[in-house]
Amino acid sequence: MFKTDLEIAQEAKLLPIKEIAEQLGISEDDLEYYGKYKAKLSLNLKEKLRDKPDGKLILVTAITPTPAGEGKSTTTVGLGEAFGLLGKKAMVCLREPSLGPVMGVKGGAAGGGYAQVVPMEDINLHFTGDIHAITTANNALAALIDNHIYQGNELSIDPKNITFKRCLDINDRALREVIIGCGSKVNGVMRADGFNITVASEIMAVLCLAEDLADLKRRLARIVIGYNFDKQPVTVGDLKVEGALALLLKDAIKPNLVQTIENTPVLVHGGPFANIAHGCNSVIATKLGLKLADYVITEAGFGADLGAEKFFDIKCRMANLKPNAVVIVATIRALKMHGGMKKEDLKQENVAALMKGIENLEKHIENIKTFNLPYVIALNRFIYDTPAELEALMNWCRTNGHPIELSEVWEFGGKGGVNLAKRVIEVIENTQGQEFNFLYDVNDSITKKIETIATKIYGADGVEFTADAKKQIAEFEALGWDKLPICMAKTQNSLSDDPKLYGRPKNFKITVRELRPSIGAGFIVALTGTVLTMPGLPKVPAAMAMDVDENGNAYGLF
Repeated sequence: MFKTDLEIAQEAKLLPIKEIAEQLGISEDDLEYYGKYKAKLSLNLKEKLRDKPDGKLILVTAITPTPAGEGKSTTTVGLGEAFGLLGKKAMVCLREPSLGPVMGVKGGAAGGGYAQVVPMEDINLHFTGDIHAITTANNALAALIDNHIYQGNELSIDPKNITFKRCLDINDRALREVIIGCGSKVNGVMRADGFNITVASEIMAVLCLAEDLADLKRRLARIVIGYNFDKQPVTVGDLKVEGALALLLKDAIKPNLVQTIENTPVLVHGGPFANIAHGCNSVIATKLGLKLADYVITEAGFGADLGAEKFFDIKCRMANLKPNAVVIVATIRALKMHGGMKKEDLKQENVAALMKGIENLEKHIENIKTFNLPYVIALNRFIYDTPAELEALMNWCRTNGHPIELSEVWEFGGKGGVNLAKRVIEVIENTQGQEFNFLYDVNDSITKKIETIATKIYGADGVEFTADAKKQIAEFEALGWDKLPICMAKTQNSLSDDPKLYGRPKNFKITVRELRPSIGAGFIVALTGTVLTMPGLPKVPAAMAMDVDENGNAYGLF
């Protein structure tokens, strides 16, 4: 019988974080300890390492996610461990888990099996308080907005046109739409409001795209909080509170150093949603990792149609990053679901369903090729995969010239990913000097950029814009916001905007119903379908299985 992820994590022999830092050449002067096994890195490291050459950047992405599971984070962590076993100086860079999904569906998000980041309980819960700091900064801004209106409204903010919402890092559907300021006049101005989950806050995206504290402050100042009675945007800078917000975030902006079960260094920092935001860890952490290690393995949320596209077109564009290779994670189980099988039937061998589902993998490969990047498919093996199914997928890859390697890091840790790591190194060395391409020219119109993403990445026939969306595009163009990258808010469960369409949908259009300016982050959000910025809990939340014993030991996280 297999041990649970939490049992494996609790049995791991962790090194004091000071020793992990020493492996990277980080002195104690640049560490801020959060207990024995966690530390924040000083922002002064950036200047100290300025002249050091960058390592190689490897992005781990995946096919379209299914309830069967793909194991993207597990593969990312295990690949970092495998590089270590090969004697390579490697570092993993991950997002911090959000309490909403942890308590809702995921139950944890720090890898799995023997490819985990530890201390797993801390990382999945409050960690070093970064997300709480973002929650506080977000809600401080919300309070300052309403106080400004109550105290005379010098900026003539229209209470019916405030776009900035409060936030909470838990899934709570009851807070999506609320009325505030009820009761007597001293309780403020009554108006409609709502809550986002913290990881959907623009402040989270701002923190993850900022280069340093000064850039953080500039980006905070650009956040649009709503509009005045003349329909002109009002910003944080107009309120003159960017300094206060930056003060609340002065520690949260520092990356967090932890380790894997096999003591590979990991930076866990930031965690913007991959639907409403760009779904990548912080620029600061990624750039520090590239100075501290020869290979940096990072991931982006959901499949290559969402996380990877945003990683390339938003994060890499803004931060001047150039990826060296991509790993596309796939499983037999998920591909069979994309081929029409139900989750409860996945233990049964079905090569026909697998071959039908491969269409989804094929589209994600095409997407990575669009950016002119080398790739390796990581076949994350599950115990119910049959020899016939494994051989069918391997044969398809060989026939079509797609590099593929088995990944068994969940069961064996780094040893289960050595061949994958070797293959990644091989494709990097064989493609030196290959030019990385963005998908679109940022100076294209908003309409053209959205159409390019929809047709080239999703495989849509085109885009339909609602009347509201068309009006917003015209307004954004008049305000000079049209030269920003596009952040598509779309279901992660399909290449289309219909979550029920598995596989590789054909003959469909993407409907853009609304656009939102994230001027502080530096992109325009295009909302499709019914993407929610405050998720709800499932019928049986993962929290129902969680508890703590009399000695303070957690259980139920997975």
